[in-house]
Amino acid sequence: MWVSNWLSDRKQRVVINGTHSDWVTVTSGVPQGSVLGPILFNIFINDLVEGLHSKISIFADDSKLCKVINTEEDSFLLQRDLDRLGAWADKWQMRFNTDKCKVMHMGRNNASHPYILNGKTLGNTDMEKDLGILINSNLSCKNQCQAATAKANKIMSCIKRGIDARDENIVLPLYKSLVRPHMEYSVQFWAPVNKTDIVELERVQRRATKVITGMRDLQYPERLSKLGLFTLEKRRPKI
Repeated sequence: MWVSNWLSDRKQRVVINGTHSDWVTVTSGVPQGSVLGPILFNIFINDLVEGLHSKISIFADDSKLCKVINTEEDSFLLQRDLDRLGAWADKWQMRFNTDKCKVMHMGRNNASHPYILNGKTLGNTDMEKDLGILINSNLSCKNQCQAATAKANKIMSCIKRGIDARDENIVLPLYKSLVRPHMEYSVQFWAPVNKTDIVELERVQRRATKVITGMRDLQYPERLSKLGLFTLEKRRPKI
């Protein structure tokens, strides 16, 4: 009854500079920023996966459909799953944003069949950002490495310009708390294996160690040893 009362008979209006709009009845959805909101949304879309032959991954309002396409029949089954998703959305009045829905074809011999959702042919894409990680059609981490190093270098430049002190006790905590998170966010997934990508990431660390007073003339391994840092080269597994 608490949940029912919380969702029922709700109204909203807009206030701009003291001017009020008319009250309008809210017939669907849940208040944003609430604790119950995500739970109720997950309950609402819980049956989205029923009857699908393809693998589906759902995170909040972001859904991904995946299927290996070897034959025309496989392509037909994937399209049928898209039709079922479209029918589910129509039934529950939750339409997919087809402008943001994309198809990523993987594999050199991929036939790249076109697919339709809610009557609209979905566009193709070679790279997408998923939960902050750039993923391309050949599963290379090059784009993600470039993006991570660009953010890290930008913040490192802000530290150099904005902080006059070059003491280890000041620069190192700033580096660890503001710079390294950009280079290590979900690195278990996109960990670089190519030498060029590793060098780009490690160059940020080299730059940071040179900022600290008294370390510019030391060799890179010596600077790392003094600061308790590590090289990406040593973290790569031997295969």
